[in-house]
Amino acid sequence: MDEGLKLDARSFGRIREHTCRNCGLSGGSPLTRQDVEQLVHRFFVWGTLHRVEYGATPILQFNTHQQTSIDVPDWLKEDVTLIEETLGIGLFHYGPRLWMIGEVEPLKELQIESQRANIVKRVLAEYPGWLLRPGDLNYRVRKAPGIPEADDEYDSPPEQYMGSGRFGPSGISVLYSSPDLQVCLHECRVSAEDELYVATLDPTKTLRLLNLSVILTHEETSEFESLDMAMHMLFMAGNHSYDIAADIAKAAYKSGYDGLVYPSYFSTLRTGMLPLATTYGISHRRIPEYQPIEQLGAVPNIALFGRPIEQNLLKVKCINKVILRQVEYNAHFGPVGYT
Repeated sequence: MDEGLKLDARSFGRIREHTCRNCGLSGGSPLTRQDVEQLVHRFFVWGTLHRVEYGATPILQFNTHQQTSIDVPDWLKEDVTLIEETLGIGLFHYGPRLWMIGEVEPLKELQIESQRANIVKRVLAEYPGWLLRPGDLNYRVRKAPGIPEADDEYDSPPEQYMGSGRFGPSGISVLYSSPDLQVCLHECRVSAEDELYVATLDPTKTLRLLNLSVILTHEETSEFESLDMAMHMLFMAGNHSYDIAADIAKAAYKSGYDGLVYPSYFSTLRTGMLPLATTYGISHRRIPEYQPIEQLGAVPNIALFGRPIEQNLLKVKCINKVILRQVEYNAHFGPVGYT
């Protein structure tokens, strides 16, 4: 038996006195048919998710129309046979729709510097503004600040340290914060030995931000032509995307915005949601019934231009030392050998 699959199965079932008709053991966690379907999706589909430069796709998929056509390790064969018999399904290599691996026209144009400006103009025209008002508290975490109790330690980095972060290549000073403290800590890549402090920040006036964290529900197009999908994939990407994000930040700054709201790179780790969820190859971001759920999966970060504490746009409401008491990983598993 595959140990990872067994551990995942335990998280679905409920422990009770019950004799398994397959193995004869009692006191386990029996699964309903629906439990088994969810387990198979999590282990074989999500568990083989392969990330590319922009986007991601599962390597394996299953349905009731095909027989199993994949090779599995010896320790997984018995499990696969039982799953096939229980659900009447087959496991097979998945050929994704190409938008899932970055074949999105606005995204492709963003990657070509000579064509980028046209899409950046669309971003400023099609994404809404968002008002950060007094009382909208957000947090900024620092590792080992020189004077932890000093307000200016939590402002944007001094000019000689500019250039880091998602919008660093813009050449604009940026203060990064979030209303989600857990995301702040993870964004800072904290570890057990770090001396950590958090400032609670409160706007002194209403600030106008460009909101890049929302789903563009007005789009009437496929994923291949979707600006929404392009931006979603942009903020899922690593530091190879920073020069694109920086050009968007520069355009927003020149247009008079005080900053940006954008989805955290760690949104899926914070929410536990599957990246790029689809039904029959259609993105849930394009399905109205699923859009409210997908929106909950975008954990907002805030990027404010300039030095907003020095400029009295933000006040430091209080500063606290942060003690990491306990860290727990909520993990699930997938099969080996499918990349």
